[in-house]
Amino acid sequence: MNFQDLKSIIEGLLFLTGEEGISVKQLAEVTEQRQEVILDALADMKSSFERAGRGLQIVQIAGNYQLATLPEHAPYFERLAYSPSRSSLSQAALETLSIIAYRQPITRIEVEEIRGVKSERAIHTLVNKDLIEEVGRAEAIGRPILYGTTNAFLDYFGLASLHDLPDLADYENAEHLEEETQLLFQKLEEQQLTFDDVNDDKMNDDKLN
Repeated sequence: MNFQDLKSIIEGLLFLTGEEGISVKQLAEVTEQRQEVILDALADMKSSFERAGRGLQIVQIAGNYQLATLPEHAPYFERLAYSPSRSSLSQAALETLSIIAYRQPITRIEVEEIRGVKSERAIHTLVNKDLIEEVGRAEAIGRPILYGTTNAFLDYFGLASLHDLPDLADYENAEHLEEETQLLFQKLEEQQLTFDDVNDDKMNDDKLN
């Protein structure tokens, strides 16, 4: 494997592992390269990103490497997160939120195993909207982030507490995960429609005034 191919593979692995990141040891095992070669590739990639003025950077957090945005671009990310056109939650975000609400604390990988699709973008959206937050780290390889719902989640959907979620007493095993999350998904979707209607009415009133 030539050096350029190695860097390309590492970039893909960094993207795939998201905010959980990946260690030099894991990169070496996956690519079947020595750790010294991996470190050289990472250093070269970091310099290359900086020279090219890329919107991403490679950072090391808690021993793991990950792709991250630039701090100076934060105001633009905040505008995107809170723009009126993004006030509603997508179906993917609602499904992800449903799973986290029922299964918290839960990792992104566990969410994706239940949904059957990548959920990093949905989780990022939910974190930005303060509906979920990091509540710890799992005792597993790479120490993945554990997510749980916030008080803002309860406020957003008009719930007094998590006890107001649909009762899942009838579902006792993992074979019914999809049925479990569908109950909350339906409830959140109904709440979301009500929330959007209230917002639309308020916007119309503001225009009239």
